[in-house]
Amino acid sequence: QVQLVESGGGLVQPGGSLRLSCAASGFPFSAYAMAWYRQGPDQERELVGNISSGGETKYGDSLQGRFTISRDNAKNMVYLQLNNLKPEDTAVYYCHTWLIRRRDTLKWWGQGTQVTVAS
Repeated sequence: QVQLVESGGGLVQPGGSLRLSCAASGFPFSAYAMAWYRQGPDQERELVGNISSGGETKYGDSLQGRFTISRDNAKNMVYLQLNNLKPEDTAVYYCHTWLIRRRDTLKWWGQGTQVTVAS
């Protein structure tokens, strides 16, 4: 049973930093790409970025280099470092993975962790 459990969210002032964590279990973590998404109030869920099984990262265009994704395959963990946070970064942040099969794609999501940026 695939499980993704996010943690590390909270209230932070503008300009502050947070490190989100995602604990993964139930699948061969090191072989899977992972991604972070976020969904702000009254907004659609958007891709923050992803990291391949080999550690290569790609980020959404709007992040301006403030966010960094990393992974620790020995611990089955993926991380999202958020720096220079802005009020518009307020959102629920989700951990995500997927498996592309011949006829369909399996997708798994965590429950999300709330990040609120406010003074």
